[in-house]
Amino acid sequence: MNCVNPTPPGRIDRRAVVDRHRVVFHEADVAHPLTVGNGEFAFTADVTGLQTFPEAYAARTPLCTLSQWGWHTTPPGDGVDPTTIRFKDYDTDGRPVPYLTDRDGQEAAFDWLRHNPHRLHLGRLALSLKRQDGNDAQLADLTDIVQELDLWTGMLTSCFRFEGVPVRVQTCCAGDEDVLAVRVDSSLLRKDRLAVTLSFPYGSPEMNAADWSRPDAHQTRLRPDGPQRATLDRTLDETAYRVRLGWNEPAALSQTGGHAFALTSGNDTLELSVGFVPAHVSLDVPSVSEVERSSARTWEAYWNSGAAIDFSECTDPRAGELERRVVLSQYLMRVNCAGAIPPQESGLTCNTWYGKFHLEMHWWHGVHFALWGRLPLLEKSLGWYHDIMPRAREIAERQGYAGVRWPKMVGPEGIDSPSPVAPLLLWQQPHPIYFAELCYRERPTRATLEHWGAVVELTARFMADYVTPTADGYTITPPFKAVQENNDPLTSRNPAFELTYWRFGLRVANAWRERLGQPRESTWDDIRANLAPPPQQDGRYLFHEGLHDTYTQWNWEHPAIVGLRGVLPGDGVDPVVHRATVEAVMNNWQFDRCWGWDFPMLAMAAARAERPDLAVDALFIDSVKNTYGANGHNYQRPSLPVYLPGNGGLLAAVALMAWGWEGAPNRNAPGFPKAGWIIRHEGLRPPL
Repeated sequence: MNCVNPTPPGRIDRRAVVDRHRVVFHEADVAHPLTVGNGEFAFTADVTGLQTFPEAYAARTPLCTLSQWGWHTTPPGDGVDPTTIRFKDYDTDGRPVPYLTDRDGQEAAFDWLRHNPHRLHLGRLALSLKRQDGNDAQLADLTDIVQELDLWTGMLTSCFRFEGVPVRVQTCCAGDEDVLAVRVDSSLLRKDRLAVTLSFPYGSPEMNAADWSRPDAHQTRLRPDGPQRATLDRTLDETAYRVRLGWNEPAALSQTGGHAFALTSGNDTLELSVGFVPAHVSLDVPSVSEVERSSARTWEAYWNSGAAIDFSECTDPRAGELERRVVLSQYLMRVNCAGAIPPQESGLTCNTWYGKFHLEMHWWHGVHFALWGRLPLLEKSLGWYHDIMPRAREIAERQGYAGVRWPKMVGPEGIDSPSPVAPLLLWQQPHPIYFAELCYRERPTRATLEHWGAVVELTARFMADYVTPTADGYTITPPFKAVQENNDPLTSRNPAFELTYWRFGLRVANAWRERLGQPRESTWDDIRANLAPPPQQDGRYLFHEGLHDTYTQWNWEHPAIVGLRGVLPGDGVDPVVHRATVEAVMNNWQFDRCWGWDFPMLAMAAARAERPDLAVDALFIDSVKNTYGANGHNYQRPSLPVYLPGNGGLLAAVALMAWGWEGAPNRNAPGFPKAGWIIRHEGLRPPL
């Protein structure tokens, strides 16, 4: 591995880099609300610093309070029995293999399994603002707005005037507990025109994770815990959790509805701590000052750990915007994707796909943590693979395969969701081997090998059993959905990305056995040596075998053919053919039909192909799905306003471009052009 002359440690003023990109609004930006959180819990706020005007934001990005543990399951309707769901058999090398892909005739059960469990909006914390005429405030009534998110401390400060009277709200989240702290300063408090309210919905699989129309379907019980303390016990069907409240004197809490509460104060300052925990977990809610200190400590430690990159000496006019995206993406990934289970594609900001997570996206959510020297933040979610191994084994056994087959779209229990596409997807299978190798590279110990040994072994056993032996070697045969998901699952053969990933996975799995003192699996070596090569034509790779119009009719969706040597290190890939593939994709692709992580995937591929000019160009391709809003979020479409695989992919790409890769030109930041890009970096790790 080339060490490509990283910046000497200590030269980067990390706080200056971060502070350059603190978010400041001077008006209500309903498309880009701001979020505070800690990886396990997050609270998304409007311009007041709370969730005061949810209707104004609902059409763009809902204002939610979400956690990794907060899930809800709606009871099945009458006559719906999900346990009787029918699988569809697919002919696979002459034998039937069942997949849960057929909705016809079982729509209710099929949809119930897709929608449940769904992530739950834990509660709306808002301001109650009363005009002098007694009516409720409207968003347009706020003037002189200044809202600032201090990335270095995690503090959100929201200032505005309401009918000429100043209001200041500070909001932050504890670094190690699911606790919000709110500090409100305004003379409107003692005039009984301002209060803090807390209200609760029923669960919903929709993007806002809340159903406010069913007050009789859930329960909220208030239990005073002493002076300035109270607990709210929440029950929704089989879901139960607690909300612990603590406030300063002389504020008082009152119940204003079945699921609504208000905190009022006779002073000009109101302080409130709100903790959210599962029903079986105890929590002594800390004070506002303690939460503020916890937030500041956690964020300062985060920014001072791992890697940093400084673009301030670059002369390319795009450098400032790239640095903004990089800094804000680091913030968003820490808030949304550093929890105990894999994150959903919109993290803890709002629900997409019912709050479930997609395991093929775990690479994009988490690998950047390892490349930025923050592997423990990825490892927090990796233990989940051990937890769901029995589920993965069940899938493999039901289909007649050895080892474990990892699901695709799941909730925390690891139950694969039905879908015409998801159960047929393949490329998440080698991910745990990739993650294990990242862990071993950082800590090459016997403990690491033993911890990951079963996951690596059983994953490889499925991969080896899945391929089809032929007279010429081994192939990947139908049915499957390839990375790009636009292939015919019944006729496609030998997808290029999956063939390359299979070679990588089996190579690493055998290396793992050797490290453990075990003999190599000769079958795995045989498969690697005789697996069909990535298909190509005219010196360029094809999506899959026989798809000769890859660059003319199928040049949309994910251009996975570039990822063979970019996302992956390139096992069995011809660098000359790969470079021609990258150039052909840049010249022929329909980028308006791509997704957020496709652009950094292309940048990584262009960098490894030694086309740094194209690598940077890829990061700035003009496409709606390659835009990053004022809050740093990668936008895709109205139903997907938050797409964290794009942010994670950006961080992975920039790390590779700055640090380099095996065989990279021996200069600093070889993935960036020499002209206009003077990159200073420290603490990065090389890609695999």
